Amino acid sequence: MNVQTLHTVSLNETQQRLLNDFQRHFPLSSNPYAEIAEQLGISEQEVLQHLKELSKQKVISRIGAVFRPHSIGRSTLATIHVPAIRLAEVANYISSLPEVNHNYEREHYFNLWFVITATDEEHLEDILNEIEEETGLSVISLPMLEDYHIDLGFKLCF
Repeated sequence: MNVQTLHTVSLNETQQRLLNDFQRHFPLSSNPYAEIAEQLGISEQEVLQHLKELSKQKVISRIGAVFRPHSIGRSTLATIHVPAIRLAEVANYISSLPEVNHNYEREHYFNLWFVITATDEEHLEDILNEIEEETGLSVISLPMLEDYHIDLGFKLCF
């Protein structure tokens, strides 16, 4: 699950458990939401409703697998300098792109960073160009040179 922290929301205990307990241990089965429901002691429909609400509140942006870079398609880390007054607008636009799996603000001249995953190098370049055209801002692509495993699951504090 991708979790964003651009705004503050109030989450109930079940939603907190959904976010913390299943970042790393999402069931790999033909019926994962039923397994999650069983572990949480609620119905599968309730699990789906909570996930729908978390998505609507933009607490999560997607549920899906994370693959080792370049094992499927192409990816790059990218950064962009966004004037502070446009940061939320540009971040929301970038988050809306299906090829972007997360973005975050940094305290630096290049203040918005994001990862793009595309089917191939040409598609990746098309997305980078689209972002530049849509925002009017220059994007710097920083492709991976050496592979390191970083656990992106974080214990969330509520």
